[in-house]
Parts: sequence; structure tokens; C-alpha cells
Amino acid sequence: MINNLNILLPEIFLTLSIFSILMIGVFIKNSFNLVFNLSSLIIFLTVVIILNTPNNLEKIFLESFTRDAFSNFFKILILISSLFVLNSSKNYILDKKLSKFEYPIIILISILGMFFMVSSNDIILFYLGLELQSLSLYILASIDRDNLKSSESGIKYFVLSALSSGLLLYGCSLLYGFTGSTNFDLIANELGKENTGAVFAMVFILVGLAFKVSAVPFHMWTPDVYEGAPTSITSYFAVVPKVAGLAVLIKFMLIPFSKILMEWQTIIIFISIASMILGAVAAIGQKNIKRLLAYSSIGHVGYALAGVATGVISGYESSIVYISIYVVMNLGAFSCLYLLKKDGEYKENISDLSGISKKHPILAISFLVILFSLAGIPPLGGFFAKFYVFTAVVEQQMYALAIIGLLTTVISAFYYLKIIKTIYFDDSVINFDNTKNKFAQLSIFISCSILLTFFLYPSVLSNVVDTLFLN
Repeated sequence: MINNLNILLPEIFLTLSIFSILMIGVFIKNSFNLVFNLSSLIIFLTVVIILNTPNNLEKIFLESFTRDAFSNFFKILILISSLFVLNSSKNYILDKKLSKFEYPIIILISILGMFFMVSSNDIILFYLGLELQSLSLYILASIDRDNLKSSESGIKYFVLSALSSGLLLYGCSLLYGFTGSTNFDLIANELGKENTGAVFAMVFILVGLAFKVSAVPFHMWTPDVYEGAPTSITSYFAVVPKVAGLAVLIKFMLIPFSKILMEWQTIIIFISIASMILGAVAAIGQKNIKRLLAYSSIGHVGYALAGVATGVISGYESSIVYISIYVVMNLGAFSCLYLLKKDGEYKENISDLSGISKKHPILAISFLVILFSLAGIPPLGGFFAKFYVFTAVVEQQMYALAIIGLLTTVISAFYYLKIIKTIYFDDSVINFDNTKNKFAQLSIFISCSILLTFFLYPSVLSNVVDTLFLN
């Protein structure tokens, strides 16, 4: 019993903390700052707990919950990215009058859901974790109730996400029906035999997971929700759920679907190619930065899925390296948006960046580094992310996928360079206020530092990722 509690310690600590700060929020008036600071402390302490947890494989509760190096890595990535998203957006939340004490608590609840998703070794536990995360995200998307765009984006996300969850649940029920088990390991054993029905189940499950990571053709909610939701929520959507979604996708391919490689590989290749092409082409005509970053994220999910499509450990490792660097790039990009403030209003159009290099040279150079990295220009971190993925793809002789990926990288570079051209060569339009958002500035500094110095020792991250599959 004590061993089980030790294995579940991060989840137990997070759950009890959520209950405690919820009581503080309810019984203490004007408690946003207190709850917010406590939430940040809870996230930090959860990271400390996980870092002090062994990485050996442990399975509890009839082998439905696992703790290993893989789950620990993704939990830490989820927590660190959530901590940066929360704190860099605090000034924005206060300015937009979104300072409700429920705000950070809902983010903590969504993190708890992601924890169960990442550690699940059973369809039922996975689905419960997914729904706990999804219900939190529905609320966050429409948290700015007085804003028509925010309410509309919340409804769009809710309706489409509920549909995808229904399809995913149907796939899970089919998988149980055809294999007689909900446990990943037992499902894998059953799929070793001829089982056509399980392939249908796998298709429905992939549809649900593709929606959660906003991969084509299940991306339709992404641009509208990114643009309509408050920027603080958009930055959370763009980073954290994608980390959890990719972790679960890899886990499904690694354990229950490992015996039907040929069937799911074709689907993943199609989704990857479609995401890369749409992400590269659709972003070209965008005028809103958040909408452009939405299409950019769709393209980046396509590159990450290219690694998963290889169906081998080296491919999965390249995808994990990719999503880790993607997190750093997007945290920096959204932190830059928090500094685009003029007379109490946050600017979101690309035209608003015109000539900011003349008045705000540090912000301009930060944009330059992050956008070049997103475009995959060497020697920045984004280049190595793509390099690892394409290397894994070429090693598996999937040349068509690699060529399409490289071509879409070239196309997508156009709209990143267009923003840089606007920043450095257009006439200055707006002189932004000197913001006091110190954490956003710190986030930009850390992001740019990592992207600029990654080439000095790129194997640091890949060496850590190599240890995730030793179990």
C-alpha cells in the first residue's frame, strides 16, 4: 500500500493541493493573487517530487497505472511549460480582468488529467484523464464570457471536441469488444493474432488523438480558438495539451498497437503529410499573429508525427526531441505577444509589428531568433529538431515523407521571413508601452538562450530522451 502511494505521490499531492486552494479561493475574498502564487508553488513542488521519483518501471492498480522514465519526462515537461505559461501571462490576465481565482485551479485540474493520460496503461484510465483535461480546456477557451469571440471559440471547441471524444470512446469500446480487455499489454497480445475489428477501433482512436493535437484533417477548431480565446489561454492550448497528446499517441503505438504497425503507419503518414502541407500553405495569407501561430502549430505537429510514423524507437525519440524544442519556441513566441501593449490594449496583427526594431530592438531580435528557429534555420534549436526527425525518417527509407517535409519547411520559411521583414524594414507604426512583465521577459530570454546555444551540445536532450525507452 505504501509503495502504491509513493508511485502515485505526484497525483495525490496535486489533487489534495487543488482541493485546498479551492477552499482558499471560496472562503477568502479577492484571493486571485494568493491562489495564483500558490498554484505556481504547487507546480514547482510537483516538479521536485517527480525529480526525486525513481525512473524504474512500476505498474499498480491491476497494471492500469504506470510510472517510468517516459511518464516522468512528459510530466516534468507539462509542469515546466505550464509554469511558464501561467507566470508570463499574469499581467495580461490582470489587464483583461480575467483574474478569477478559478483560473489557475482549472489549469491545475487539466494538468492532473494529463498526468493520468501519460501514466495510463488502460483504456478506461486514459479516457478519464483525457476527459478531465478536455472539460478544463472547454472552460478555459470561453473564460472571457463578456467577449463574443472568446465565447464563440469556446462553443466551437466544445462541440468539435465532444464529437472527437465520442469517436474516441467508440474506438475504445470497439477495442475492448474485439480484444476482451482494456489493459494495453493484454490488448497488444490479442492484436498479435488476426484481428480485423481492432483495426477499425484503432482508426477511431487515432481520429480522437489527432483532434487533440490539432492534426489535419481534424484541425478545423485550431485557428478560430487560437484567435478567439484570450492570448494567455491560446499559449496554453498551443503548448501543454500537445505535449500530453503526443505522449499518449506514442504510448498507443508503442504498446497496444505495436503488432499492427502496417495498418496505423499509413494513417499517421497521411496525417503527417497533410498537416505539414496545410500548416505551410494556409499560414501565408494570415494577418493575425495568433492565427498564423495556429497554422504554424499544425505544421509543427505534422513534423513531430513524421517521427512517430517511422514506427521505430529512434523515430519516437526524434518526435520527443522535436516537441521539447517546439515547447521552448512557442513559450518564447507567446511571451513576445505579451509585450505588444499600447494604451492598455494588446496588439495581435502582424502589421502592428511594423518597424519595431527601431524603437524596441531587444524585442525585435527576440522575434528574429524565435521565428528563425520556427522556420528551422541553422544553427538554431528548431533546425536540430527537424534534423533529428528527418534523419529518423530517412533511416527508415521513407524518402517521400522526408522530401515533402523539407519542401514544406521551405514554404513555411516564407511567412516567418515576411514577419521579420515587417519588423526590420517597414516604417514604424506603433511605439509600444514599456511593459513591466518581468516574467515574460525572463521567458523570452531563456527561450532565446536555449535556441541560440543548443548547437553547442545538441546531444544533451537526445541523451535524456534515449533513456526513456530503456524499460
